[in-house]
Amino acid sequence: MSHTTPVGPDDSPGRASDDAGAVVALRTAFAAQRAAARRDPAPGPERRRQDLTALAGVITAYRRRIREALSADFAVHPEGFADLVEVLGVAGRAAFAAEHLEEWMAPEPRPAGPGLLGTARIDVVHQPKGVIGLISPWNFPFDLSLGPLADMLAAGNRVIVKPSEYTPACSALLREMVAEAFDPERVTVVTGGLELAREFPTLPWDHLLYTGNPEVGRLVARAAAENLVPTTLELGGKCPAIVHDDSVTAETVAQIVGTKLVKNGQMCVSVDYCLVPRQDTARFVDLVKAHMRERVPGFAASPDCTGIITERHLKRLQGLLEEARARGVEVVEVDGSGTDAATRRMPLTLVVDPPDDLALMREEIFGPILPVKSHDGIEDAVSYVNRGERPLGLYVFAQDGEVAERVLATTVSGGACVNTCAVQSAVPALGFGGIGRSGHGRHHGVDGFREFSNPRGVVRRGRDDLIDVMFPPYGDALDGVVGSVLGAAGAE
Repeated sequence: MSHTTPVGPDDSPGRASDDAGAVVALRTAFAAQRAAARRDPAPGPERRRQDLTALAGVITAYRRRIREALSADFAVHPEGFADLVEVLGVAGRAAFAAEHLEEWMAPEPRPAGPGLLGTARIDVVHQPKGVIGLISPWNFPFDLSLGPLADMLAAGNRVIVKPSEYTPACSALLREMVAEAFDPERVTVVTGGLELAREFPTLPWDHLLYTGNPEVGRLVARAAAENLVPTTLELGGKCPAIVHDDSVTAETVAQIVGTKLVKNGQMCVSVDYCLVPRQDTARFVDLVKAHMRERVPGFAASPDCTGIITERHLKRLQGLLEEARARGVEVVEVDGSGTDAATRRMPLTLVVDPPDDLALMREEIFGPILPVKSHDGIEDAVSYVNRGERPLGLYVFAQDGEVAERVLATTVSGGACVNTCAVQSAVPALGFGGIGRSGHGRHHGVDGFREFSNPRGVVRRGRDDLIDVMFPPYGDALDGVVGSVLGAAGAE
C-alpha cells in the first residue's frame, strides 16, 4: 500500500510570479532578525510573556476579520468553527505557554557523578535557537501559523512566517495582524509566489518548520540540509479508523463522520479511511446514511460545510470518485445536496471496498470522500495498516479495552485516539507531530518549547573532583582511578 500525496496543504509552493521584491524583503527581514538575535540572544520570561500576551490579544481582536478572510478564501467557512480553532485555539496555546513559562525555562538538574566531578553542578538549560522560519499551510491559515508561533516565542526565538498563496485573504490579514502586534525584528510575515517559496528554505535558519505534504516536505528538507538546518516537518498521511466488531454503533459513526465533516475533510488528522468488520460493512454504511439524514441533513448546502479550497482541488476529488465508478466500485452518496460549483461545496461520499491501486487509496484524500474497507478481524486490520506508511493519526474504536490497547501496542503513528478521532491535535499540553513519512518533530506545549530550544548542557565546576587526572602526563593518579573502578581484572 503506497501512500502518496500530490495534493494537500500545500501541494504546490505557489504559482509563478514576479517575486523579486518578496525575495528581497525576506532576505532583509532575515538579516534584521539575525542581527537582533545577536544583540539580545536570550530574552527573559517577562519579554516572552509580553509576546505571548500580544499574540493572544491580536488573534481575539481580529476575530470578525478572521471569519471574513476565511469565507473569502474558502467561499464558505463556518464561523463558529473559525472562532473555536483559528481564534480560541491560538489564544489558548499562547495562554498555556505563558502560564508554564517559568517551569519550562528552569534549568533541569542532572546527576553529576560525585566520584569524578565532586560537587559540580550539572544542568540542561534551554536557550533560544535564534531565527526560525515557519512555512504554514492553507487549511488552517491562522492556527497552523500563529499556533506554532506561540511555542517559538515561548522559547525566546524570532520568527519569519510564510503563509500559503492558496489563502490570499488570510495571508494578507495575517501579515497585517503580525505587523500590528510585533516589531518586525521579532516576528514578521512575508508573502509572495513560487520564487519566494523556493528561496525561503534555502536561508541559514536556526530551525525551520514546514506543514504540508510529503512531496513538498522532501524539497524543503533537501534545501534546508544544504545549510544543515534542523527541521520540523508536519506532513499528514492516510489516517485510519479501525473499528472492532463490538463498536459498529451510531456513536462510533458519529465520531468518524463528525471528524470527516470538519473542514469538509481538509484536515491532516481527518479520517482518511475506515477498516470495518466484513460482516458489519453494510450496517456501517447504513449507520452513516442515518447519521447524515438525522443529524446533518443537507450538510453540503449548509453554512457548516467548508468549500474546497480551489476549483483544481475540487476537480481532483471528483476525479477520484470517477475512477472508482469506472472500476465498478460501490460509490454511496450519503448526502443528496450535490456539489455546488460556485461555492465548491462537495457532499460526503462513501467508497465501499475499493482496491488498493485506486488513487483514493494511494493518496491522502483531503476532502469529503471516505473509503470503507472490510477486515477479517483486528489482526487483519492492524496488518493492513502496518503494510502502509506510518500515519500522522490512528483511531481505534473498541469497547473492549484490551483490544484497543493491543492495537496501540502493535501499530506506530504520530498520535492516536481511542473511541474518538483527531483530538490528539487539539490538546495544548500534548506534543503533536508525525513519524516517518507523516513527519518528524513536535509542537504544542512543553514539547514545542523544547523543539524550538537548544538543550544546552552546562557544567559548573565545584570542589573535590578528579578532573585533573584526565590531563597528561598520565601516571599513578589515573591508574588509581581506573583501578578503583575495574579492579584487578582491569589490569589483565
